[in-house]
Amino acid sequence: MHHPFTPVAAVPVDPRRARVHEEGWQSWSPSGAYALDARPHRPANATWATVCYRPGVTVPAGVFQGEGLLALDPGDGSPVRLWAAPDPVREVPSIRLVVRDGTAEIGADGPVKEFTGTDIQAVLAEWASGLGVPAPRPAPTVWCSWYEYFTEVTEDDVHENLRAMDTLDLPVDVVQIDDGYQKALGDWLTLSGRFRSRRGIAEAIRARGRRAGIWTAPFLVDPGSELAAGHPDWLVRTADGGFAHAGHNWGHDLYVLDTTHPEAAAYLTEVFRTLRTEGYDYFKADFLYAGALDGVRHAPVDPLTAYRDGIALIRAAIGPESYLLGCGAPVLPSIGLFDAMRVSPDTAPHRAPEAGDFSQPGQDAAEFTGAARQWQHGRFWTNDPDCLMARPAVETRERWAAHVEATGGLMASSDRLLSLDPWGVDTTRRLLSGGE
Repeated sequence: MHHPFTPVAAVPVDPRRARVHEEGWQSWSPSGAYALDARPHRPANATWATVCYRPGVTVPAGVFQGEGLLALDPGDGSPVRLWAAPDPVREVPSIRLVVRDGTAEIGADGPVKEFTGTDIQAVLAEWASGLGVPAPRPAPTVWCSWYEYFTEVTEDDVHENLRAMDTLDLPVDVVQIDDGYQKALGDWLTLSGRFRSRRGIAEAIRARGRRAGIWTAPFLVDPGSELAAGHPDWLVRTADGGFAHAGHNWGHDLYVLDTTHPEAAAYLTEVFRTLRTEGYDYFKADFLYAGALDGVRHAPVDPLTAYRDGIALIRAAIGPESYLLGCGAPVLPSIGLFDAMRVSPDTAPHRAPEAGDFSQPGQDAAEFTGAARQWQHGRFWTNDPDCLMARPAVETRERWAAHVEATGGLMASSDRLLSLDPWGVDTTRRLLSGGE
């Protein structure tokens, strides 16, 4: 439901020195500060607009827009101004800025409050601190299978890296299995042919004194899954009775699990309780934007309520002591729900994102948005800047490692550890040791 934009403020600016910070909708949405003559990052195609930006929202050319937050440094020595949602977990207005004749005109399609400060990051940090979110607990160090094996990871790959952690003396707390262990999105408890036993691999990890972690995309459903075939009533619908689309990835369209349906909620609870019982206590929940998509649900609740209730179901199932990392998640509606949060698009072994779209995997995109969201770290959650990749095949690996280290956030290695050269081993060990 999008409302018309109403004027909020008019601020004189120095067009040469002013900067505007746009806050993106979710983890992967570009966020950062721009000069007034810059072209802000926008989606290169319709699929990415759904999967990585605020769905259903297009920004006119020549307009800056933040989702729930927009900050302006007028550049003339006057205070930085921030416009922010008064109740950001429940309502996230779009806030626009357009410059006419040396004046920035700000408008919003919902209520906003104005704050002032000395610089953009400082006013954002002050606003975040004022929300009173409890400080996050210390983050574990992690090894993650994704950036080496992607969806082709096997149980044997995990065993190899588990042995290598001991051989190379790497201080890894959590060994996290990423996408690829499951048969299909939605069929989380059915293994792909590359894994023999989820419980068995968790036991092997724990036998070596480490914690077992696992990835899910809890709100996504593959149309070819057993879940979609057997329980179409568990899926979010469109107004005309079709299935709501969560975009296109993994080479096919994606549906959305309706966690307001009691049976779907019970299924999701069973999935996470089972994983917890099998020995997993670190959970990476990904592609979470899907839980906040518009659509017709079993219960007549708004999408942000459905989203927060869905995350609450997961937290209840895994227990308060388990560690919960969000990714691809609507940022402001997630405040208070997670231990750690991915604050940028994916990194990659390469720098430049595909089609120049800064929501797509690439070190340039991950650094741009990750640095611009540094103000969230320690105030909403532990920031996850995405994984360290230190193997020789990674482009500009030194620069990427320096970015990850500078964030002070979640430290996770994602290499085949035996492929690391001496620099890679030393850098991985140092970052996982807290930079000592």
